Amino acid sequence: MQINEIINSFHPIVIQIANPYGIGTGFYLRNYDLIITNEHVVRGTNEVIISGKNFQKVLSPVLFSDSKYDLAFIKPPDEIVFPEKNLGKAETIKDGDIVIAIGHPYGLNYTATEGIVSRAKRLYNNLDYIQIDAAINPGNSGGPLVNMEGEIIGVNTFIIAGGNNLGFALPVNYLIESLEDYKPFKGKSALRCSSCSNIILEEDLQDKYCPECGAELEGFEQKKEGYVPTGAAATIEKILEKLGKDVKLSRSGPNRWVVDAGSIKVYIVYNDNGFITGDAFICRLPKQKISELYEFLLRENSKFEFTNFSIFNQTVILSTIIYDQYLNLEIGLEAFQSLLEKADYYDDYIINTFGASPGIIEEQ
Repeated sequence: MQINEIINSFHPIVIQIANPYGIGTGFYLRNYDLIITNEHVVRGTNEVIISGKNFQKVLSPVLFSDSKYDLAFIKPPDEIVFPEKNLGKAETIKDGDIVIAIGHPYGLNYTATEGIVSRAKRLYNNLDYIQIDAAINPGNSGGPLVNMEGEIIGVNTFIIAGGNNLGFALPVNYLIESLEDYKPFKGKSALRCSSCSNIILEEDLQDKYCPECGAELEGFEQKKEGYVPTGAAATIEKILEKLGKDVKLSRSGPNRWVVDAGSIKVYIVYNDNGFITGDAFICRLPKQKISELYEFLLRENSKFEFTNFSIFNQTVILSTIIYDQYLNLEIGLEAFQSLLEKADYYDDYIINTFGASPGIIEEQ
């Protein structure tokens, strides 16, 4: 198969994963009817947001966590038909084989990088990993490593910080072992005990201890409770709820939310410097009437209290900004309601009045 054919054939099964702690990648296996990813991608939460080429983002439960192999299985969306992809064989992987890593590094959707197997077996933490030089980055975790026959031979798992394309994928034999171990419990919430390696149903847990060996299962209580926002993040989510938004579906990473305002997406970020920003990317500048549009935006800015127009890289952006020390429910509600209403209105108005081009919609 040609490389571009392999990459395109995998797009329908490669899944975007987001939760309040971070983002990652997964992939669907029809033979098991599960979405596969890394355990560290879903750690600390019992449900994640998933989205793909043939379905919009939905909340889906994490069915199985395996900290031994850093694997997790997620329930796929109902009534979606995914193409079938085959698993390869670990024993056929050789040094120098050409491989492709597919995922969503830094949220850049459906990124594929080509490389070679630098070492077919590299022992690390008592497990054999596939060392590759294909570039993988944060957000790639959980994505498939594919050979030139279009078979999945591993799960992209980690990189060496500061290394030059030193990536590592969990070989497919460990994935198959974990899938087969979970098969008798399919559809139920379970985890592998990191001490005795038994598969334990969450309903059988004794508090936070394994019923087989008595070991404490780290992170179980947090996973069971799910994500609970605090501080300014909790206030932001209360504001979004009052605005009628699905808060869980809006979460797109640590202190990040994406909400719809008509056909526009509004990106809300609670930054490390204490500022909460909301940005709506309205439209692209027109080829004519640019000076008229500039004058219009400046006049409108003089009327606004909580929002402000700006232009960056030929894109008209409507924004609001609040310092966390001044954020409360009343101020935040007024600011973000104003932003959402204006974003929806001005998107159509500027396009129709000044001939601007619609903004670029992020590919799903």
